[in-house]
Amino acid sequence: MTEPGNEVPHDPQPDTVDVPLPVTRPLLQLDGYAVSDVGRVRKDNQDSGYSGPWLLAVCDGVGGAARGDIASGTAISELRQLDESPGSVDVIDRVNDGLHEAHVSIGAQVDQDPALNGTSTTATVALFDGQRLAVGHIGDSRAYLLRDGELSQLTNDHTFVQSLIDEGRITEAEARVHPHRNLILKALDGLHDVEPDLFALELVPGDRLFLCSDGACGVLEDDRLTELLSEGTPEFSSIELVRASLDAGSSDNVTCVVADVVDPSEHPPADPMVVGAAADMSRRRARGLFRGHRSGDTGELEPVTAEIPEGVGYAIPEDPIVDPEALRYAPQPPPRFAWARRLLGAAIVLGIVWIALGTAYWWSQQKYYVGEGTGDSDGYVVIYRGVDVPGLSHVYEVSDLEVADLQESTQEEVRGGAMIYGSVERARAAITRIGANGRQAEEPAGTTPPATTTTTPPADSASPFTTPTEGGAADLTTLGPQGS
Repeated sequence: MTEPGNEVPHDPQPDTVDVPLPVTRPLLQLDGYAVSDVGRVRKDNQDSGYSGPWLLAVCDGVGGAARGDIASGTAISELRQLDESPGSVDVIDRVNDGLHEAHVSIGAQVDQDPALNGTSTTATVALFDGQRLAVGHIGDSRAYLLRDGELSQLTNDHTFVQSLIDEGRITEAEARVHPHRNLILKALDGLHDVEPDLFALELVPGDRLFLCSDGACGVLEDDRLTELLSEGTPEFSSIELVRASLDAGSSDNVTCVVADVVDPSEHPPADPMVVGAAADMSRRRARGLFRGHRSGDTGELEPVTAEIPEGVGYAIPEDPIVDPEALRYAPQPPPRFAWARRLLGAAIVLGIVWIALGTAYWWSQQKYYVGEGTGDSDGYVVIYRGVDVPGLSHVYEVSDLEVADLQESTQEEVRGGAMIYGSVERARAAITRIGANGRQAEEPAGTTPPATTTTTPPADSASPFTTPTEGGAADLTTLGPQGS
């Protein structure tokens, strides 16, 4: 213990605060694989893809006859220059600059060749600095992150149907079959400046990234994507994703890039890969996965070994196939043989009408009704065949009974044509009945009519229906059908 007054002199010391030393995380890298396939419908591959230790990219060319493959290949040629060790420049700024350079380069291509006017491409780019991933996005290609078995879509489509989904007007399922599902609202075309979506996120070892063109995500549900991304190496997963997309009926080019976040000291990343239209800008037609295709820096890829059922054709047809994307934006020519189709349609309609009228006429001729005659039979009770509709009835038999001799209520019934029967025999019986009622009404009240004897005529005897003769006598000769 120090005595008072004998304190040890000391220099005053400044206040200090313990500051922990920054922990330097080891730089991670991407171990990826890229596959691009022309598909089973298209003749040319207008997709381009890239996979490297720092960069992943997918570009889907648009333009049809305007050579969308040139646009996507040009974009990848510019973007691949970003694939280098991280420097002091922020990765988001580097991605933004890379997309701008791709845009300018496409414009230069159009200036050199006016036939390329109208070409454009989507662009989804993921640049890694060892810790953070910067994503730049234009169009409808997509970027996904698989972490701990859960799949997250990182990008938002710049499409017409996505705007409808955002407004709550349609569902995701309805968007997959919408007639305008491939109409994009943003693209790199070298003419119109567009603002890309830019953002960054932290990655950890074990994360798996997936970039694809709409030929894959347009036909595969998220559950199916998760299942395929959870299996095997990036090479295996990317190939199976392309195969599954084709089996699901994709009519577009299909490009898939899959990459794992790895520690390069434990798992050296694979060499860079260029696939699709960008693999060889001089080639006019990219071959499909199952026929082998070039991959730029990686040389010739061998055909993928797979158990493919016999009889399933993966060959590219030699006949030209109309590009569906070109049809979306090009004026439509008038359909061939339009006059023949219209004539055939009119003939079918007329045939249906004729059959309906014929059926109605046949049905009407199975009916008989009692009415008042006209013309030569004017004033007499007549049996008509058909129904009381103009054109669907004619006089069948004329009786000797005058309408004026009938009771007033019966006259109205006869003139109204309401006495309809299914056979001529029933119509005749009705006339006999109303005739008897009419004659009974003429007898004086309280007078008993003289008894009469009725003799049943033979089956082939004359009909009771007659026509008046001169002198008032009744001619019992049968008239037979009239006007038939």
